[in-house]
Amino acid sequence: MRIDLVQGDITAERVDVIVNAANSSLLGGGGVDGAIHRRGGPAILAECRALRAARYGRGLPTGQAVSTTAGDLPARWVVHTVGPVWSADEDRSALLRSCYANSLAVADDLGAASVAFPLISSGVYRWPVEDAVRQALAVLTVARPASVTTARLVLFDAATAETAQRVRHEFA
Repeated sequence: MRIDLVQGDITAERVDVIVNAANSSLLGGGGVDGAIHRRGGPAILAECRALRAARYGRGLPTGQAVSTTAGDLPARWVVHTVGPVWSADEDRSALLRSCYANSLAVADDLGAASVAFPLISSGVYRWPVEDAVRQALAVLTVARPASVTTARLVLFDAATAETAQRVRHEFA
């Protein structure tokens, strides 16, 4: 699987799957989650509400992943995953890695060839950027999905993109 690191807006990515760093309610929020819901339109929210009613009454658990339509986004599906809030007192990195692994597994089950990931938990959940990149790459560099041939880590700004490029050299 090829891994690309790009700076940009994840809602503009032309891929089969866009991964949403969702909150557990699946009903939209701020950051990446809000942007995906706004740009994707009401179809995403409608499917998220149906998931809440049928299967996730208490919300999507941290580290798990589930798919919906992509609505008006330039993708076929959105895979929603809930990242952990960073803690200096508790190692939650396994949960963060499970977000990438489970999202990739859902995308693979859908038959997707290309997936765009945000840097999960690095925004309002305060995960340190350098380590967030390291956790993402720890999963993506060893994954061997059946259908996904390209994974793109979409980084919001230049500083984050530069950090990601530097950390990537640890995995070369």
